[in-house]
Amino acid sequence: MKEQTILFDLDDTLVHCNKYFDFVIEQFVDLMLTWYSGHGLTAQDIRQRQLQIDLAGIHIHGFMPDRFPKSFVETYQWFAERYNRPTVASEESWLMQLGHTVYEFTAEPYPLMNETLEELQQAGHRLFLYTGGDASIQMKKVRDLSLHTYFDDRIFVTLHKTKEFMESLMNEQRFDRNHTWMIGNSVKTDVLPALHAGIHSIHIPVMQDWEYNTGTIDIVPKGAFYQLPSLQEVPHTIHSHIKK
Repeated sequence: MKEQTILFDLDDTLVHCNKYFDFVIEQFVDLMLTWYSGHGLTAQDIRQRQLQIDLAGIHIHGFMPDRFPKSFVETYQWFAERYNRPTVASEESWLMQLGHTVYEFTAEPYPLMNETLEELQQAGHRLFLYTGGDASIQMKKVRDLSLHTYFDDRIFVTLHKTKEFMESLMNEQRFDRNHTWMIGNSVKTDVLPALHAGIHSIHIPVMQDWEYNTGTIDIVPKGAFYQLPSLQEVPHTIHSHIKK
């Protein structure tokens, strides 16, 4: 069987991520509803404004760890100005602390993560981890789940996971594009950059994904493109494609 180069995304591909952000956002919403009781503010208003501010921050700062907590503070400040409510330094400090708690959860793998990676490794494929975020936060997840077992030092972390970075990765690592795969949940940062680079791609969507990860696939794949319901189907899909 021809050896393949397989790049895996980390968050919400191998390990859970969005559910922790959703949990912390709900705590933020509850605080805001308490502080702004009597103003007619709704939970949906708060969620939409926080999302808008958070997405704008990503375009400027990438996945810097302070970006998410600051979106709480900036949302708080936006509504304070709108409703003419004075801001309070202690409340802003509390929101920053709350936002940072999202990084304290212990990484939880998706079902059959280890079995999937081990099957591909045993088949002789080269596995790489390619993830967006702060290096210290992402590497903690790697250590928590002993992912070095599968990826060794073949780990790439970037604040901006773009098609330009993917292209630079292809060139620097001299990957054979005819035998390289990108596996991930994000259309925006996994699928589209892979298709633009002319490599194979497998999209594993998650329920109620973060808006940032969505997008329109507007490019004709040069290689294989599959959409799968779960991680455990990846080895069979790749091996079936190789045998064609």
